[in-house]
Amino acid sequence: MRKASSNWVGKTIMTIVMGVLIISFGVWGIADVFRGFGRSTLAKIGSTEISTEQFRQTYNDRLQQIGRQFGRPLTPDQARAIGIDRQVLQQTIAEAALDEDARRLGLGQSDAETMKSILEDPNFKGANGQFDAGRFQQLIRQFGFTEQRYVAEQRRVALRRQIAGTITAGLEPPKLLLQALSQFQNEQRAIDYLKLTDAQAGAIEAPSPADLSAFYDSHKAQFRAPEYRKVSFLVVTPESLAKWTEVSDADAQKLFEQRKDKLSTPEKRQIQQIVFPNADEAQAARAKIAGGTSFADLAKERGVKPADLDLGLVSQSDMLDPKVAAAAFALPLNEVSQPVQGQFGTVLLEVTRIEPGKQPEYVSVAATLKRDIAQERARRQVQELHDKIEDARGGGASVIEAAKQFGLSAVTVEAIDRSGRGPDGTPVASIPKGLELANAAFNSDPGVDNDAISYQNGYVWYDIIGVTPSRERPLDEVKDKVEAGWRAEQVTEKLRKLATELVQKLQGGAKLAEVAPAGVTVQSATGIQREGADAGLPNTVVDAVFRTAKDGAGQVQGGSGTEWYVFRVTGDTVPPADVNAPQMQQLKDNLVQRLRDEQVGEYIAWLENDIGTKINQEAVAQATGAATN
Repeated sequence: MRKASSNWVGKTIMTIVMGVLIISFGVWGIADVFRGFGRSTLAKIGSTEISTEQFRQTYNDRLQQIGRQFGRPLTPDQARAIGIDRQVLQQTIAEAALDEDARRLGLGQSDAETMKSILEDPNFKGANGQFDAGRFQQLIRQFGFTEQRYVAEQRRVALRRQIAGTITAGLEPPKLLLQALSQFQNEQRAIDYLKLTDAQAGAIEAPSPADLSAFYDSHKAQFRAPEYRKVSFLVVTPESLAKWTEVSDADAQKLFEQRKDKLSTPEKRQIQQIVFPNADEAQAARAKIAGGTSFADLAKERGVKPADLDLGLVSQSDMLDPKVAAAAFALPLNEVSQPVQGQFGTVLLEVTRIEPGKQPEYVSVAATLKRDIAQERARRQVQELHDKIEDARGGGASVIEAAKQFGLSAVTVEAIDRSGRGPDGTPVASIPKGLELANAAFNSDPGVDNDAISYQNGYVWYDIIGVTPSRERPLDEVKDKVEAGWRAEQVTEKLRKLATELVQKLQGGAKLAEVAPAGVTVQSATGIQREGADAGLPNTVVDAVFRTAKDGAGQVQGGSGTEWYVFRVTGDTVPPADVNAPQMQQLKDNLVQRLRDEQVGEYIAWLENDIGTKINQEAVAQATGAATN
């Protein structure tokens, strides 16, 4: 459609075509096309409808986020295999249910409150720490929002939080549950173990042609050549456009003055403090100090605990009472102050250590400041280029043509597979880190007008230039890989049998040292906990250890098929739960959050049933790529 409308002949033809479409809607009526669950409606919760396009955008955004976490893009099949499609659908419906509930309850939030939350959002603040309208517009456009839509969405989010906060107010986990979870989490085990490797598998005879052929036939998918795509792309981000060398020293010096307080390290002092109930007692104590009593001895006389005496190494802004802070930072080192009337009583102060503040020289931070200024200026340029490139693309220009038109450089990747790798099996070096280009490329086709990808506060445009279909590689082409795979399978099977035999001997009363194969020494590991691998042990071993009773023996594969562990559990310690430990507070916070999630989840489930929820599974399949046409 874009190509066809790029000249006057095409525009004339497209005008006629669109005219016919408009007439057909006028004759047949739009309602018949979108009746019930048409192509545009994916789900309905009460009176709230979720469009297919709205869900598709949410789903694709979620895939990009997960791809960034994994360090590689997820294919649609992989995403469905781990249930991302179901999770996003449930989340979208849950949000719609809460929005519908807010309407039923008559909840609302003023424009002033909504705008206040947006103005205070640190994501929208510029180099000077203030709200930057240009940055705000740029960021919300990257995520497909207009200003009106973004404000409306923030209002909905606030109302959802009101409902969730009301439902979960006052939740407190039982102490018995906390103690049980703490003991489960902090349980420690000790083991003696043998680590078996391919050296213990013995000699593996070379495979016969029949062996290789049989292995190849049963693992053909493993050796199949993937589909490759040829892609051109253009990256426009503040970082790619910023030219910090063009920023003047005058501009950088101005920003330096604005940020001086943030760049500098304030003076810190180790301060000791004794609080008195009244000024008379404080004055009498000060007289004792003048008579030779030390500050520490005075604290002991008054029964002041060390934790209450020492305020720590603090800056003046760290102290709660401005008057006491001013007095402390006016004191010479190792001198005791006169009584100071503070907000919480009369105090005597002593400064035992002073760390001078550090003020950086402009020269030491000039380059950083210039980069910040250059990127801030480039953000505005990014949005200008975005609009111009979109206009060029709308006029029929390819990514390469649009790049040349504005003096930019597009990149062409000759071949990339779904995992972002080239034919040599390594990641394509020309693709910037964190850019899920492969995922986008395999969700499109040649000739399709693709939306720009949001990337590092900028945009990436891409075209699919060509497709090389997946093919079955003949045995001769992958013979080395087939042989390596066959050998690894043989080693794995031998180690599995050996480990099973050793465990049987251990269960019969033998000791690890007695059954250890030649060249394998008995090793020990202590303090093993459920969360995280300890003492260099793979997670598979840790899991197996906690499935085995004390004094029991077990065996499990390590990090690969050519690594096997045989172990005996020698110790099992369950420490008592300390309700005052910092870890207990963290555990409690995590548990409270889980209870809140569960409570809100139950409420949403009730809501969806009470309001009425309908889902168009065909539309879900199309939006997630599960539908086959």
